[in-house]
Amino acid sequence: MSSEDGWPDVPGDTALTIRIPEADAFVRAPFPAHITVLYPFLPVARITPEVHAELAALFADRGPLDLTFAEFRRYPGVLYLPPAPEDPVRALTRAVRERWPEAVPYRGVFGPEGLDPHLTLANDEGPETYEAAYDALERELRPMLPVTARVGSVRLIVTDGRVWEDKAVYELGRSPAQPAPLAPLAQPVRPASPAQVLRAESTALSRRS
Repeated sequence: MSSEDGWPDVPGDTALTIRIPEADAFVRAPFPAHITVLYPFLPVARITPEVHAELAALFADRGPLDLTFAEFRRYPGVLYLPPAPEDPVRALTRAVRERWPEAVPYRGVFGPEGLDPHLTLANDEGPETYEAAYDALERELRPMLPVTARVGSVRLIVTDGRVWEDKAVYELGRSPAQPAPLAPLAQPVRPASPAQVLRAESTALSRRS
């Protein structure tokens, strides 16, 4: 990947994400429906039992979330669903960042606050085709809105630079003796590189400024 593509996923990168299986049928990108709480988090070499315990306690202090996805939004080249309400998701990110301030969202490309919470549906269209393609996709998917989801956990995932796999799960509002490690995915999925979203969303953000 060239430097103009943004950044590659570095082997050992981790992220904290919320899975939204209720929206999997909407997603046209090569990854499951999810909202990113923080990417990247700490390198996997720093994920010690003590870090696991702190994450478990941090998320146990916050209850499950009830989220609704009722509208489409776009960046150039990106179609996504914003969660409502957004504030509880932002609060999770803020709590993690207060404890680990070195974990800067999106490596600081979008400033210290990162991006708005979002569930990406498609991001593979170029500037010449995305408007018409996403108009058609919205027409196809709109009858299935709204999507509602009860979120009860946050997942820690890790990449080898090619694929992302589950590492651990932390329950919201419930403190286990220790977080339950997850077995590797039977068929790891390769999420689209952040580079394409980076180009599209940075364009959108620059237009807002």
